[in-house]
Amino acid sequence: MTNIFEKHIRKATLFTAHREALYPNYLPDILPHREEEVDRLAEILVTSLYGEKPSNVLIFGKTGTGKTAVVQYIGRELRGAAEVYGKAKIKYIYLNCETVDTPYSVLQNIGNQFIDNNDEKIPFTGWPIDKIFTTAKERIDKWNGVVIIVLDEIDKLVSKSGDDILYKLAHMNDVLENSKISIVGISNELRFTELLDARVKSRLSEEKMIFAPYNAKQLEDILEKRASIAIKKDALDEDVIRLCAAIAAQEHGDARRAIDLLRISVEMAEREGAEMVTERHVYLAKNKIELDCVAEAIRTLPLHSKLLLLVLVLNDESGRENLTTGELYSMYKILSKKIAVSALTQRRISDLITEMDTLGLINANLHSFGRYGRTKVIELAVPWNEAKKVLLEDEYIAELRSVNLPNQKKLTF
Repeated sequence: MTNIFEKHIRKATLFTAHREALYPNYLPDILPHREEEVDRLAEILVTSLYGEKPSNVLIFGKTGTGKTAVVQYIGRELRGAAEVYGKAKIKYIYLNCETVDTPYSVLQNIGNQFIDNNDEKIPFTGWPIDKIFTTAKERIDKWNGVVIIVLDEIDKLVSKSGDDILYKLAHMNDVLENSKISIVGISNELRFTELLDARVKSRLSEEKMIFAPYNAKQLEDILEKRASIAIKKDALDEDVIRLCAAIAAQEHGDARRAIDLLRISVEMAEREGAEMVTERHVYLAKNKIELDCVAEAIRTLPLHSKLLLLVLVLNDESGRENLTTGELYSMYKILSKKIAVSALTQRRISDLITEMDTLGLINANLHSFGRYGRTKVIELAVPWNEAKKVLLEDEYIAELRSVNLPNQKKLTF
């Protein structure tokens, strides 16, 4: 029997053995166009090598501007410097607050970094928060060194759990006798500090850094260096890197987007057996990434938003005209009843429509109907067949697989 993977195994590949260089989490030896930021952060954290507490730092910048890469690069360099120049022990702890997003999980992750042979590991759940804080504090103090805690996407932690955990961590220095703690916070939200209590803001904002977006030329340099590691020589058409950089530069200078676009372009070329990656493969990759983003946005929608989107999908599928807010709401109530879910108020539905408009899933434009007044006209902004495929992954939506909505009477004007 033929193995199903045989037809997909390629005798030739356009990648080298170092394909990982085209993934955003790859950490190169040099970070192009972030030399100043690296030097500034190193200047702040160098005091840890003398056993002194560095200033707390807040780093701001849009997605893909190199914030995480710089912080992880600094961590690697600091560990190396500590072995040669360090006059005190240094612990560099990196936490991504998209997943470590509660006070319990933050303290649990920190406390378990300082376990001695006889120490009990802090469990994932079950301890009172005060007990975890006390345990983490005692272990840190017993360790006797400088602890740098990096909280990536710190705004996610605060928006979900408040800023009390930040106050506890910043205040911990006041009760430690042997060790010192410094906090490095990373946020995509420039207005993040507005969410903080004044006491927390004053402690955390000792130093601030802002990362500007990359421009097209800088993105080209980044891609060329990554490509030289990950892609075979002469496998790229001369305009491919320039096009990937230009597309990403138009979208706020996102280096992650540029790197993903180049990697997926190469994968597209490989799948069709091409010997070279061309501009056509870049556009194919761009379409695929956009569809993947749409799919993820739809998957994470609340149920009622999915019901609204399903109405629009079914409306497009049947070739009907765009819906007004009232017509959309009427059909939404029909679907809600079919799956025994209580319908939201029209005002709340209006809020959900605005949210989906902001996500780019729908277009909601205000239209005047003369003496009938003004109302929003809603239309899908994504392909209905792709949206339907993702919606049907939801078990509640799947119950509506065969539903037919009544033809609504249109306003005439």
